Amino acid sequence: QVQLVESGGGLAQPGGSLRLSCAVSENIASFKTVGWYRQAPGNQRVSVARFFRSGSASYADSVKGRFTLSRDNAKNILSLQMDNLKPEDTDVYYCGVRRPDQYYYWGQGTQVTVTT
Repeated sequence: QVQLVESGGGLAQPGGSLRLSCAVSENIASFKTVGWYRQAPGNQRVSVARFFRSGSASYADSVKGRFTLSRDNAKNILSLQMDNLKPEDTDVYYCGVRRPDQYYYWGQGTQVTVTT
């Protein structure tokens, strides 16, 4: 069973920054995709930013230029630097990894709240 432990998140003001980190119990290079997702109550979980096995990254249009995804393959840590935060970024964020057979593993979720 793959374990994902998230940290970071919390409360920020508009224009502020937060950093999310996710420690994965297995080699993150072995997964088809590794990334961060968000989900509001009653809504589907959607991708915010993710790496593909090829090394390329994909960002949701709403976060391009503001969020930066990075990873430390040696430590199996995936991070999301969130800058210039907006109130609409408020959500629960999940770290997720996808196996080649399409199965996902998820972290426990971390709340990000952007408010004055």
